[in-house]
Amino acid sequence: MDLMQELRRTCYCGEVTTPGETVVVGGFVQKVRNLGNLIFIDLRDRTGIIQLAFSDQTEQSVFEKAASCHSEYVLMAKGIVAKRSSINPDMKTGEVEILVDDLRVLSKAQTPPFAITDETKTNEELRLKYRYLDLRRAPLQRNLIMRHKIAAAAREYFYANGFIEIETPMMMKSTPEGARDYLIPSRIHNGKFYALPQSPQIYKQLLMVSGMDRYIQIARCFRDEDLRADRQPEFTQIDLEMSFVDVEDLLKMTEGFLSHLFETVMGRTLPMPLPRLTYQESMERYGTDKPDTRFGMELQDLSALVQDVDFMVFRSALEAGGSVRAIVAKNAVSTLTRKEIDKLTEKAKGIGAKGLAYIRWQEDKPNCSFAKFLPEGKLEEILTHLGCEKGDVVLIIADKNKVTLPVLGALRLEVAKKFDLIPEGQFHFLWITQFPFFEWDEETQSWVAMHHPFTMPMDECLPYLDSDPGRVTAKAFDLVLNGTELSSGSIRITNYELQQKMFEALGLTPEEIEAKFGFLVEAYHYGAPPHGGLGIGLDRLTMALLEAESLRDVVAFPKVQNASELMSACPSAVDQESLDVLGIQIKETEENETAS
Repeated sequence: MDLMQELRRTCYCGEVTTPGETVVVGGFVQKVRNLGNLIFIDLRDRTGIIQLAFSDQTEQSVFEKAASCHSEYVLMAKGIVAKRSSINPDMKTGEVEILVDDLRVLSKAQTPPFAITDETKTNEELRLKYRYLDLRRAPLQRNLIMRHKIAAAAREYFYANGFIEIETPMMMKSTPEGARDYLIPSRIHNGKFYALPQSPQIYKQLLMVSGMDRYIQIARCFRDEDLRADRQPEFTQIDLEMSFVDVEDLLKMTEGFLSHLFETVMGRTLPMPLPRLTYQESMERYGTDKPDTRFGMELQDLSALVQDVDFMVFRSALEAGGSVRAIVAKNAVSTLTRKEIDKLTEKAKGIGAKGLAYIRWQEDKPNCSFAKFLPEGKLEEILTHLGCEKGDVVLIIADKNKVTLPVLGALRLEVAKKFDLIPEGQFHFLWITQFPFFEWDEETQSWVAMHHPFTMPMDECLPYLDSDPGRVTAKAFDLVLNGTELSSGSIRITNYELQQKMFEALGLTPEEIEAKFGFLVEAYHYGAPPHGGLGIGLDRLTMALLEAESLRDVVAFPKVQNASELMSACPSAVDQESLDVLGIQIKETEENETAS
């Protein structure tokens, strides 16, 4: 049944601006104000709200329909645009209204479980259960529209630069890249499995081998890993690969995209080129490879200054090849009380530190937690070295660098948030380059790749692959925005002998290499141009540009922390017949028995 009866929308609610025009709008009822002889309905769609007006001049049947309306009814209304008698400066359409002469109630609605308003105090679990209602709220709609604009800007830019959009398979061979795969059982090949892609990595490299030269895809990716505020089990990335390039070419191409994005979507200019830090510089200065550079409070090295101090915590750290480092929280002494420092100490211990030393300069004489171990004048030396003044608080960690740097980096961020040192509305991009190729795994006592095994080592590091893996750095880079990693990329290995060597260096046997990557290595035997690429996380980019608190704010139907979706109640059990067809038997565990 055609309830619209040839009535068709001529414009969106937020586009109604010109008095005298006859328009047709459609949307959801935000609010009804029935004043007896006057009725006003706020009609909402994704562009905004327009006021519908009904009076004693309105046809009786239309007036009665308006009187029957309630929140979230779906309406279409036709009428003449007129100036409002009472202007609402807070609305885009606050100077006009529609004098309705034709009204269609297309769908009635029950009272929703929460109010559909821009600002809501409804708990997130309920809103996620009724996500289709939550998505009617303007803030979430604006977020999804922003995401769309970013994707559109990406396609526009990369198309203009000669990239070809190619879809790669969603069902592929399981080749774990650091996280667990989501597996798909095959009915036809009983007992065998496909995997959902963690990234299109291997396929896009093969596209370069095939001569496609420049590839782009807005790609869906899947990783079976624990969730955080900036992580979902399924996500989207702006994925690209280029032939006949080196690192500089990839960075410049990406910077061009970011410039285009900021001009077309954000309406602002992004200074270029973007700053760069090597991995080592980033760790030394910020304690992380994804630093937030919107504020200072950089890490400072006290090792040389305290090497003769008879304080066992410092001495043992230095004798073990570690360091003593500090951050200075300026003018923080009134807020960073002893009680607050105790909390930071527990946090530091929780992420690997043995403890936290401090200096609080509140009175004329600084209060130093290790003062009794310092020789005459040493405290003054330390304070001068750090640029510390009265009112400041110094936090110090002493341990191996793999503990000292990340723990202080985490405390730096914690203190910045506590003192509201992070400015809003600023976008600090930077490149992190020259990552270590390998990292030492204490558990397995072996070197493991920090990146996927297709990453090219720096040319000058090739002689050290066998003799000194710790000296090898990679032609790899990350794009960071305000402390969030948006992208990882690299130049790829295209020499099959070197690729074989890299697999062996990572402890893969010839049988494992053949089983997992044989088709890729074989492809290199037929000629492969030098190439590289990256993937920019579309979800994270949108989240960062909107300064949203969670990826759930920029994804239409997100999962929660246990990787379930509350609205559709997935994942869910399937019937035994479906399992039998696939040859799958469920092994009962205490966990799924409880869930049942």
